[in-house]
Amino acid sequence: MPIASINPATGEKLKEFSPFDDAEIEKRLKRAENASRKYRRTAFSQRSELMAATAELLLLEKDRLAEIITLEMGKLLTASVDEVLRCVRGCRFYAENAERFLEDEPAQTDAARSYVRYEPLGPVLAIMPWNFPFWQVFRFAAPALMAGNVGLLKHASNVSQCALAIEQILCRAGFDDGVFQTLLIEPEQVEKIIVDPRVKAVTLTGSEKAGSAVASTAARQIKKSVLELGGNDAFIVMPSADFESALSTAVKARTINTGQSCIAAKRFFIADEIYDEFLDQFVDRMRALKIGDPMDPATEIGPLATEQILEGVHNQVQKSIAAGAKLLTGGNRIHGPGFFYEPTVLSMCQGNRLLTAKRFRPVASFSG
Repeated sequence: MPIASINPATGEKLKEFSPFDDAEIEKRLKRAENASRKYRRTAFSQRSELMAATAELLLLEKDRLAEIITLEMGKLLTASVDEVLRCVRGCRFYAENAERFLEDEPAQTDAARSYVRYEPLGPVLAIMPWNFPFWQVFRFAAPALMAGNVGLLKHASNVSQCALAIEQILCRAGFDDGVFQTLLIEPEQVEKIIVDPRVKAVTLTGSEKAGSAVASTAARQIKKSVLELGGNDAFIVMPSADFESALSTAVKARTINTGQSCIAAKRFFIADEIYDEFLDQFVDRMRALKIGDPMDPATEIGPLATEQILEGVHNQVQKSIAAGAKLLTGGNRIHGPGFFYEPTVLSMCQGNRLLTAKRFRPVASFSG
């Protein structure tokens, strides 16, 4: 089945890609293995120059790259620019500090000289999410490449253009062929790559279900794995808080990236003394948010990333209401082109299991 890139603001298909077949995957793995043999012997000074060059390219082309992010996953354009700039800072940070982080560490033993040395592992597979399609990748790639490893990226299928753009940036910065490659593959092809002996480690940012599958596969091969999984962060406001600051922060914390962030505040617990006033004003501000074209600087809420996510959030909200939640604002899909959903606030009783359900969308749950 083709891998499709779809504009969430319009529903328009932007591009299609054919998933790699077994022969192409084998070619890429062999290329990574060959690149690793050479790249692991490079000096930190050479890696630092390449990573610094990557940062400069990102900075120079931030507007073009930000537009790709917004077109593919619907992030507000201003936020997309900020994301690319964060990647610039990340690349510069590791270019300047990796050698110091990884220098030999003296160890106290009976030997005449003992020390701990950090050696490259080899090819590392990164399975990355769509919600921060550049930053999540560079957060992995910059330290991994500076440590002398090579990268294999399996990005979320809806941001394949972002994945290819990242590969191209690193290549143009001067990294040798095979040091960083994007794998356009389906989820069912991932296990075969993890178990391949040429792949030495795997990292994933994603759901608990995906993390469990990846960690289990890696563990059976005695391979290192690093996971960042979902969260359901609580936002607690006490009577001593600065009311206006807490209120504005609460709205921003729930709606960052149209609510599609694992570190966004998702459930709100407000002290009894200020509960009613806080909730009323929170609802008013959520209702007043400007929804629209993510390319428009005035827009505050863009589309959800995919139609499947849009359907999922609506079903979750309806289940919450059926289980006793009170709908205070929102709760509807915005009809028309694109995958837009109204900012929504629910008041839920303690004990409602949906109060603790992860909400990766612009839906806030208040404990009533």
